Amino acid sequence: MRQIFRFSLLATAGAAALLSTPAFAQDAAAEDAAAPAEEIVVVGTRRTDRTITDSASPVDVISSTELQSQPTANLLDTLKNIVPSFFSSQNTISDASTFVRSPSLRGLPADNILVQLNGKRYNRSALVQVYVGGDTALGYGSQGADISAIPAIAIKSLQILREGATAQYGSDAIGGVINYGLRDDAGFELQARYGQTYEGDGKARQIAGFAGFKLGDGGFINLSGEYNKDGGTSRGTTRPIALQFAAANPSLAAQLPNFPGPVQIWGSSPTEGYKLIFNSAYEVSDSSKIYLTGNLAHSKGNQSFNYRSPIAQTAPLVRDTGTGPQTLVPGQTNAAGDVISIGSNSAFRRTAYLTKCPVGAVGCPVGGFVKDANIFRFSQLYPAGFTPRFIGVNDQIFGTIGYKGETDSGFRYDLSGTMGRNRLRLSMTNSLNQSFGPQTQTAFEFGDLIQKELTLNLDLSYPLEAGFASPITLSAGAEYRRETYKATEGDLQSYGAGPFASQDLYVLTGPNTYARDTVTPTVTSSPAASGYGGTSPQSAGSFSQKNIAIYVGAETDITDALSVGFAGRYEDYNTFGGAFVGKFNARYEFSDAFAIRGTVGTGFHAPSPGQSNVEILTTGFFQGNQVQTGTYQVSNPISQRFGAVALKPEKSTNFGLGFVVEPSSNLTLTVDAYSIRVRDRIGITKPFKVTQADVNAVPALASVGVGGDVNYFTNGFNTTTKGVDVIGSFRTDAAGGKLNLTLAYNYNKSKVTKFNPAAISAEQIFDISNVAPKHRIVLSSGWQLNSFALNARANYYSSWATNIDYPGQRFGAKVTADLDVSYKFAEHFTFTVGATNLFDTKPDRIAPTTFNPIYASTNSTADGQIYPRSGGPFGVNGGLVYARIGIKY
Repeated sequence: MRQIFRFSLLATAGAAALLSTPAFAQDAAAEDAAAPAEEIVVVGTRRTDRTITDSASPVDVISSTELQSQPTANLLDTLKNIVPSFFSSQNTISDASTFVRSPSLRGLPADNILVQLNGKRYNRSALVQVYVGGDTALGYGSQGADISAIPAIAIKSLQILREGATAQYGSDAIGGVINYGLRDDAGFELQARYGQTYEGDGKARQIAGFAGFKLGDGGFINLSGEYNKDGGTSRGTTRPIALQFAAANPSLAAQLPNFPGPVQIWGSSPTEGYKLIFNSAYEVSDSSKIYLTGNLAHSKGNQSFNYRSPIAQTAPLVRDTGTGPQTLVPGQTNAAGDVISIGSNSAFRRTAYLTKCPVGAVGCPVGGFVKDANIFRFSQLYPAGFTPRFIGVNDQIFGTIGYKGETDSGFRYDLSGTMGRNRLRLSMTNSLNQSFGPQTQTAFEFGDLIQKELTLNLDLSYPLEAGFASPITLSAGAEYRRETYKATEGDLQSYGAGPFASQDLYVLTGPNTYARDTVTPTVTSSPAASGYGGTSPQSAGSFSQKNIAIYVGAETDITDALSVGFAGRYEDYNTFGGAFVGKFNARYEFSDAFAIRGTVGTGFHAPSPGQSNVEILTTGFFQGNQVQTGTYQVSNPISQRFGAVALKPEKSTNFGLGFVVEPSSNLTLTVDAYSIRVRDRIGITKPFKVTQADVNAVPALASVGVGGDVNYFTNGFNTTTKGVDVIGSFRTDAAGGKLNLTLAYNYNKSKVTKFNPAAISAEQIFDISNVAPKHRIVLSSGWQLNSFALNARANYYSSWATNIDYPGQRFGAKVTADLDVSYKFAEHFTFTVGATNLFDTKPDRIAPTTFNPIYASTNSTADGQIYPRSGGPFGVNGGLVYARIGIKY
């Protein structure tokens, strides 16, 4: 019955939306139910008279009400719910990428998307995405802006330019521009929201407020803020080896991490934080004003890492069938006939010998150790194993001050300065450094990653009468930008090798006489903290890059039907030289109801100082063994041993062609096809395995160790991305109220067209094309009658796959539904109840395939996964129900 009800509701909502050719941006509040006036477009043009439908560039405008109606504290999740071509993974256990997720627009990474706040470039995050997996497949190696630091309540409208705009805005705008326009109204608003998932976890609390004041007749000052506290979720099961440990050691079971829950958590990490926006302007004269914008944000996340088991086991295994743990027959194989074996963590396979060679001993040199009973094992510290907790504290500060105005002749000017700083502080608890033996810390500070940016802008424009249907809007400007990436040193034990890193062992053969042990002559232990490596003095430092740019442009209506625009830009960088890019677009209106538009342009993305200079050591696991992976600067001798060369800019060519249909004031449909070719894409190489010969040639490789992995940044491949966006809107009267309907569809396909096989793996190539669904549809409806409002949304995601994480499996297409009901009372109060993912849809379970033989006997992977770790396109948490109260004056 539940399945029938679900199908009926979705079918009804979908049919209603399709028949109505719905709209993309809509307001659900009572005061916005009537047909809204078209908003002036401010991205992709220097003109001041362009709207969504008469713009030569495809632009989405999303209202503040639509953004605030989403029950999410993170704007990444908000945009993922609303914009079909926007993609962001959930990131369950993804190192620092859990704290700063890397989104994608049109299949391109975060640093191919330019983010603006009130039209000014927003600074990058301090995190360079070096984690490899399906979570970061589209943004692997990128360093983009962290939009989660912006509070939704501060936004007046969000405009998304869906075409390359490097010629207008500079580096990074290959895939488009996202501009957050801030509120400039007066009044007071307060919102409180509480929600939790259907499974009772993931409790989400949020308080948001806005206060706006007029400064006389010519100014305003606004302050917006949000506080959120989101609990974690768990959608996995405990590791089979942990169940086995509990069965064999019942007296120690309570010491298992997270007991009695899973020893490691596959789900959303708990987070807490605040974000503030200040926006102000004051008229100096009737035609000029000074303006000031500020953004301050702080967040803290606490992430579960992988469980480190103290035991190894082949059989018997424990299987939880839902009725409690059941022990399999010793030696039993799984359904595929594979003998199941799970390894212990390397920390528990190491013995630290504490007796040093006596002074004056014969055959036992200084620096050697005696192999006797005076030993230390990490089971003394963690008898039931351990699960490190990775903690990320993110602080963002951003500010702009400027002066702009317009003369009587129409000459406009805007002079501004912007500063941004993002800091990510990383630490860990419940861990160890093997090489320090009994002297190990259990908590580590890894150092700070810091990104600083200074931007100075001068923008000019002038309307020149030339006998056309409209003046030629001539534009020109200049920009200076300085970008600095800094990494500070971590604790010594977070990166270093301790006294037990390598022990030469000797045995007593006579009175004060020793000989080298023949069974285990040397014992080695991994350096650095288990799970992550702190920044060493050699890797710490500050790295800067600066550039100067000039641009020109012209836009006009040659006739009442034909509009054209041109932009050109030259930038000169002190690190790699100059680049020139251009853009041309046009729009032809056949009638009031039909127009076509097109764009062609070139673009570039300059490698950031972070991409050129980041060095990070991370820990992974292969067959139960800890494996160190080092990502090194391209100038480091380690990278150069494996073929690294200096980075160069990515370059792109963008084509767009579309049409606009507007047969009436309440019906609009836009269709825009695009093709984006990017050459010399910046990414991270596949891992190179370290041998003893490598360590001998480059001794610094000892921190990675023989059998560890090395990678580095490279311009390793070219891609072509093709797709189409369909955006529709329809407004009408229905059942005595106002009905707004929306349709947003995106088809996007990326393909690697050229690559260096020595640097880029087949799995990376596959994931670029397949990790995001190629088809995405959002069907929405909003109905308003007096004080009552009803909103429903259906979301379709086509199939997807990741060969990095789950080779051979394709996860099926899914549909999710969202629903909320609002009631406005006492004029200023609105109460809302709703649910996202109404029918508790989750991605397909991980299939028991050849790469995952243990699944058939345990109902999970060896590390407790049930669903894909990235969450797929909509996450693994399932349904969430919430209530919200709003007060507005």
